[in-house]
Amino acid sequence: MLEQRYEAIRQRMGAACARANRDPAGVTLIAVTKTHPPETVETAARLGIRDFGENKVQEARAKIPLCGGALRWHGIGHLQTNKVRDAVRLFTMIHAVDSLRLAEEIEKHAGLQSKRVPVLLEVNVSGEGTKFGLGPDGLNEVALAINRLPHLELRGLMTMAPYAEEAEPARPYFRRLAQLKRGLEQKLGAPLPDLSMGMSGDYEVGIEEGATMIRVGSALFGERKSAFHAAADEGPP
Repeated sequence: MLEQRYEAIRQRMGAACARANRDPAGVTLIAVTKTHPPETVETAARLGIRDFGENKVQEARAKIPLCGGALRWHGIGHLQTNKVRDAVRLFTMIHAVDSLRLAEEIEKHAGLQSKRVPVLLEVNVSGEGTKFGLGPDGLNEVALAINRLPHLELRGLMTMAPYAEEAEPARPYFRRLAQLKRGLEQKLGAPLPDLSMGMSGDYEVGIEEGATMIRVGSALFGERKSAFHAAADEGPP
């Protein structure tokens, strides 16, 4: 079943790239494994998936050591400063940097671990009070400060569109994020290669608007599980 869902997603990704005149190789599928056990990760890896996303550091800490070592793990959920040390150790990229304070904490632990961490800035394009992220108006100032941190590699931006039953309402939010990235590139005088936008319900629109990374969970794995999530929560904070 997973194989069929993966193939269907790949076909839809390819069609979206064709509509946007893009090379499918320029879009990375991040398989979101929240609450799914390591066995599911291993099955997905056998299909050729190499990028996986986790929302919570605590669950990632319990899961990642049980999975194959050749995988790339992305921290895609809101990150608390007291979880940064483990996030720096576990994740290939951190997608949800939403403040200079958080970036400075990542910088500190990246320095202690002698690492350079690729990061994306989370932008609350919709302005929803229930969402994390930098406001568009303050983005450039924060980005310029973060770009000066020696152990961080600013790679681009990420966002979440407001929930909707259909995919099309996400388009203006994704288009706005792409505009913000172009403006920020001018301020920095350097390219930002990545846009992380689009999830199970709207990833095709994300691709059409320039996403280089899409974060897909339920469309790939089906309904979320609960057993591994509960087990992971039993660990230390």
